[in-house]
Amino acid sequence: MKLEEITKKIRAFRDERDWKQFHNPKDMAIAISIEASELLEHFLWKTPEESEERVKIKHEEIEDEIADIAIYLTELADNLGIDLLAVMDRKLTKNAEKYPVEKSKGSHAKYTELGCK
Repeated sequence: MKLEEITKKIRAFRDERDWKQFHNPKDMAIAISIEASELLEHFLWKTPEESEERVKIKHEEIEDEIADIAIYLTELADNLGIDLLAVMDRKLTKNAEKYPVEKSKGSHAKYTELGCK
């Protein structure tokens, strides 16, 4: 399925329920944060090994949280007239400039710590 197709399905779902009135940018951003927190809850206080096991045991629940985040993000971008794929592509280009391979490969340091832009 393409992004435009899922965006239409999200709009239809929202509009059938007359929910657009509640989906202002502030509340959509809050909803994204809440759903991201629900995703994080699966991994709170877990070691990397326990996190991997949690993914196996609770895979569908984790998928649902990821889907909720993606749905709200997609709708927020649509509501704001933002081409999500275009801005993601642009941000990846910016990130490639901030984190050149020769300075950042294998490092988790922020670009400012690597002596990059």
